Amino acid sequence: MKIRTRIIIATCVLMAISLGWLVDRLTEDVRKYYRQAMEESLVDTSTLLSSMVAEQASDGKLELTALQAFFEHAAAREFKARIYELVKTGMDMNVYVTDTRGIVLFDSAGEHTGELFARWNDVHLTLQGEYGARSTRIDPEDPTTSVLHVASPILHDGEILGVLTVYKSVGAATLFIEDARRTIVLAGIAACFIGIGLAILVSYWITRPIRRLTDYAESVRDGERALLPRLGRTDLGNLAEAFEEMRDALEGRQYVEHYVQALTHEMKSPVAAIRGAAEILEDDLPADKRRKFLSNIHHETDRIQELVDRLLGLAAVETRKSLDSVCDVDLGQLASEVADSLSAVATAAQVTLRCEPEHGAIVEAEYVLLRQALANLVENAIEFCSQGGHVTVSVAKAEGESAVTVEDDGAGIPDYALSQVFERFYSLQRPRSGRKSTGIGLTFAREVVELHGGTVTIGNRPQDGAIATLSLPRMDAKHQSPDAS
Repeated sequence: MKIRTRIIIATCVLMAISLGWLVDRLTEDVRKYYRQAMEESLVDTSTLLSSMVAEQASDGKLELTALQAFFEHAAAREFKARIYELVKTGMDMNVYVTDTRGIVLFDSAGEHTGELFARWNDVHLTLQGEYGARSTRIDPEDPTTSVLHVASPILHDGEILGVLTVYKSVGAATLFIEDARRTIVLAGIAACFIGIGLAILVSYWITRPIRRLTDYAESVRDGERALLPRLGRTDLGNLAEAFEEMRDALEGRQYVEHYVQALTHEMKSPVAAIRGAAEILEDDLPADKRRKFLSNIHHETDRIQELVDRLLGLAAVETRKSLDSVCDVDLGQLASEVADSLSAVATAAQVTLRCEPEHGAIVEAEYVLLRQALANLVENAIEFCSQGGHVTVSVAKAEGESAVTVEDDGAGIPDYALSQVFERFYSLQRPRSGRKSTGIGLTFAREVVELHGGTVTIGNRPQDGAIATLSLPRMDAKHQSPDAS
């Protein structure tokens, strides 16, 4: 499972658990605080009414006529009070009064008159001089049927004449609590979605550098020319730099080992030829044969020198990871310059070299490297073209890229060699001289083109001859691509 997916799933689980706990906790707190506020209000009401009844008492007896008339008048009143979403049209608070024995003398609801309430906490505790209150459910299984009772002593000259209890159903409170709970749930869900969105952004922010580093490692594994991603001075940035240093160390060691082996192998043939010619020259030979063997020695030493020079040039390109001195290069103009510089070589080989440039094919490139790569392709075509043959260099613009095509009408490339032409030190005999080259020119061209982000291919034409195509991304297409921004 990907890290990003794990982060998102973990965030969703944590948000769901947190949301459930938060809703339950806040709902319980809202219920608690609302009941506290409700009870506090009932304390004031019971104290006020008990004081009113106490003022009307005489000779130690309770007079409840005024209280009864008061509640009958209040119950008969019509009103409409909008309390936020709740519309209140009637009074739902009631009062009952008991004597010192706990017998109900008056009940505004008319339900409990004459009953004995001495054992209820509100009456029992108040008669003992303590704070008396209780919450009783009408339906024991339904918490919304709870009725809150708050009592206050009826004091006259310091003597308790009875108890006045104000009671009110918490049903209205339940509506407020459920509304608050609904609001909390909706807010929690919104917060959950926001949290998940932030988790996705954070996971992308965390995993994007990891993805870039993974792509870099996979490119290195596949032997591609990969650039170290810029990850800043972070732990991942330090890890990327450590990867790069390890890569350089491993590639450097392998590179040296490979090149020592390859160079040793390629130099065996010219060294053996030089040794053989030198041994023969130790004998007394005619002047013409001596000149022949000396010419062979010069040729082989030149071959060694060319091999070393080209190998150094190839090594310089292969070890680079990016371009240095980049400028705008017109491929049409570059093709014309290369054709002009090799015209003498083509004339000496009795080959007609033509150039058909299309100007305006601008690419970003290192001019010297790209010129040498194209020159290698053209020179290779001239060498494999028969006398009286033709080599054509053309430039064309396609969608998003520009291409230079080098065609010849020679014998073409043998099928067995098509997959090996870009391999280092691989070379075929030239049709005119019968000799092989260093086998580095085409490898150099491929490395240069890939360093520029392009491709180079070589194949046979439908008719006689071979065709090489060098393709590079156009500058305008590169600027329009998403990666360029």
